[in-house]
Amino acid sequence: MTWDTNHVPDQTGRTVVVTGATAGIGYFAAEQLAAAGADVVLASRSADKLAVAEKAIRDRVPAASIRSVVLELGSFRSVDEAAAELSALPRLDAIFLNGGAMTMQRGAKTEDGHPVILGTHVLANFRLVAGLLPALADSSTRIVHASTGFVARFPVSVDDLKHNPLIGIAAYTTAKTATEVFAFELERRLRAAASPVISIVTRPGVGVDAKTPERVGIRDATTPYQRNPYTHWAQGKDAAAWSGVRALTDPAAQGGDYFAPAAGIKGAPILVDPTPRTASPVGDLAERVWGQLEELSGVELVMPGSRV
Repeated sequence: MTWDTNHVPDQTGRTVVVTGATAGIGYFAAEQLAAAGADVVLASRSADKLAVAEKAIRDRVPAASIRSVVLELGSFRSVDEAAAELSALPRLDAIFLNGGAMTMQRGAKTEDGHPVILGTHVLANFRLVAGLLPALADSSTRIVHASTGFVARFPVSVDDLKHNPLIGIAAYTTAKTATEVFAFELERRLRAAASPVISIVTRPGVGVDAKTPERVGIRDATTPYQRNPYTHWAQGKDAAAWSGVRALTDPAAQGGDYFAPAAGIKGAPILVDPTPRTASPVGDLAERVWGQLEELSGVELVMPGSRV
């Protein structure tokens, strides 16, 4: 279907969680969902920044229905607390797993001793999903995973996730490759369990500060500005949120879908073919990645309706 980024389908009555919602793509996804009538749950690590994001959204959408949950992806304890809080919501229609630290500092660790990029982009999300699924047994919930075009462009190994690449961009690409393998394997297991929950993957293209509209406390003179060599060809972070928003709201979206910008690094979101290496891994790679994620995250991810 043709997608109009300016007219998201009415989301009245739907509850959508967005992680990493206090800046960048996460913030703009939350703002767009609120404008479409969704009950939006902002999830991020700073209560102060969550308050700023809530105000920024209400400045643009006075009637917005918003609430916040503190979620520190670098702490399994915080992930478990957030999962319990989200599981208690009257309903949960979708969750956008968008958050994750972007530090390229070598040796940086999470509270639980894992490399920060792997821990916040993959392990925390795996543990969060494991904590939420028991409450979603009869829910048609969408789990939307944020990936990157680097996965398709730069093949990396995920045979041993305990091996942390020294170069930051390699660590990031490895984490997002594992994210895609997890997302597609999750979809296969959900289907095998006849669950109404679906798993979808998105990538945002390239969103840059220079083309991002201002929002007080979110993107203005008081917030850090990051230069990007792709600025001339890129889009703002508001547009980079479109793929995730479509995955969360398109009534025709199905489990296993992959949404990305039409022009690769920018543009309206379209349905694209996933990378075969992650969507249909050779041999038992998906099972081995799943096993590593269970080991490293410290939880067993059980499908709704299944018995341990």
